[in-house]
Amino acid sequence: MRRKRIYEGKAKVLFEGPEPGTLVQYFKDDATAFNNQKQGVITGKGVLNNRISEYFMVRLSEVGIPTHFMRRLNMREQLVREVEIIPLEVVVRNIAAGSFAQRFKMEEGAPLPRSIVEYYLKSDDLGDPLVTEEHITAFGWASTQDLDDMLQLSLRVNDFLSGLLMGVGLRLVDFKLEFGRLWENEEMRIILADEISPDSCRLWDTKTNEKLDKDRFRRDLGQVAEAYQEVARRLGVLPEAGPIDIKGPRVMQ
Repeated sequence: MRRKRIYEGKAKVLFEGPEPGTLVQYFKDDATAFNNQKQGVITGKGVLNNRISEYFMVRLSEVGIPTHFMRRLNMREQLVREVEIIPLEVVVRNIAAGSFAQRFKMEEGAPLPRSIVEYYLKSDDLGDPLVTEEHITAFGWASTQDLDDMLQLSLRVNDFLSGLLMGVGLRLVDFKLEFGRLWENEEMRIILADEISPDSCRLWDTKTNEKLDKDRFRRDLGQVAEAYQEVARRLGVLPEAGPIDIKGPRVMQ
């Protein structure tokens, strides 16, 4: 079936959905790091991220966090609501790691005094620069009200996912969220979009601090696919071997 491609990113492709206001989000096995300077393929990553992101989005919607996720269609695709994406990445940090640890000359793994929320402009050309609320509102990327909504939702996601992951022996070190504006009968609301997966989160084993996320690819640690599989296994969503595909749960909002 040929479908109209709407957008292709580094890890996903968006196609026109079966009904108006919907899109099909396809998860690729491609992996990139350092703003696309490092590229590779992690076999089966798309299948795992589809399952893991579905699981997180369903659980978040159960606690009242609005998301674009509707249902999983097959091994690599999910049906999502079409939203107007806000061109910002919202990063929530609980523990110093990655670029943050380097920026402040902190030891990786040092706990932060409280969760810190940062905004980055989604722009490959500019290298996704860190931006302030002043930049965001002055350039019209989001309004003060949008930012308030995004901040509140991000902190709620952090609280919920931190507890959920701690229950399966994983520490949520930091993660990236994206949001979109959903228009319904002239009413606009901000909802969670994109994905939540080991591509967009740093996940460390609570006992060993072993990294079970995309840092294994960034830092050439090996066993990348195995790390993603381990996260899926702990969450109880590791797909069975073979082409058999179980229909995902339907999400009603």
